[in-house]
Amino acid sequence: MRIVVTRRVPEAALDILREAGEVWMSDVDRPLSPDELRKAARGAAAIVSMLHDRIDGTVADSAGPGLRVVANVAVGYDNVDVAALAERGVLVTNTPGVLTDATADLTFGLLLALTRRIAEGDRLLRARRPWSFHLGFMLGAGLRGKTLGIVGLGQIGQAVARRAKAFGMRIIYSGRSRSAAEAGLDARFVPTAELLATADVVSLHCPLTPETTHLIDAEALAVMKPGAFLVNTTRGPVVDEPALADALLHGEIAGAALDVFEKEPEVEPRLLELDNVVLTPHLGSATVETRTEMALLAARNVAAVLSGGEPLNPVHP
Repeated sequence: MRIVVTRRVPEAALDILREAGEVWMSDVDRPLSPDELRKAARGAAAIVSMLHDRIDGTVADSAGPGLRVVANVAVGYDNVDVAALAERGVLVTNTPGVLTDATADLTFGLLLALTRRIAEGDRLLRARRPWSFHLGFMLGAGLRGKTLGIVGLGQIGQAVARRAKAFGMRIIYSGRSRSAAEAGLDARFVPTAELLATADVVSLHCPLTPETTHLIDAEALAVMKPGAFLVNTTRGPVVDEPALADALLHGEIAGAALDVFEKEPEVEPRLLELDNVVLTPHLGSATVETRTEMALLAARNVAAVLSGGEPLNPVHP
């Protein structure tokens, strides 16, 4: 059985896949184009995809009737047309859980870099600009006693909340429904509009859906407090980047930290020029341990399905 891997994965994951079938892995260090992806998929029984691969009905049709599973190496699966694949009898899996702590760590790292102006200070020194200590020099914002608003209290949102509690922050959250974890986190459920209006920090952890696309737009940003900060480590299209740039330029919010972007790897150019913005290139899961575990979990999902078993992490349409 042919297993297609769209981009390089750790050798330990390849070992699992090689036991399940014949592995073809892309040898180009970039995302495959749609045509290249369809061509690579021909005859595949399994596809191990990355978040930049658009896996839809045309890819499944190119693979042919032997395609049994698409294992997406990510928690989110907005790049996969789950319904179209289900119509063709193809299972879809993802990799939840293993990247929770890494993403929560980065979220808090971005928040600290933003509120304490760490990245800005680093740029100042590297530019060899003159400076001297005084009591008003590069003042940032403390977190103790401030309100963190979490949009989406799933596994990652909960992990961020636990870190915030250690910093003495109050927690509010919004989402499609209340979370059973709220009591243990001392978190209060509020409507999203109230969260935006009252939080000192808004941290986004909701899945990308039609309803959450541009959830943070010009109207939402106008509701936020002038001293508030926005952090996005979920999916780029949740934030309207041009609207965010406008809000920052006009002082509607105090700053923003982004790890994901709507048109990756492109970034809204005006954000690159602002000192009150911290940007990282989709590093949420970027630890050796986490990225390895993600690839291993995807490989185990493929092996389970191709051996006639049930997937470990099925995604349902």
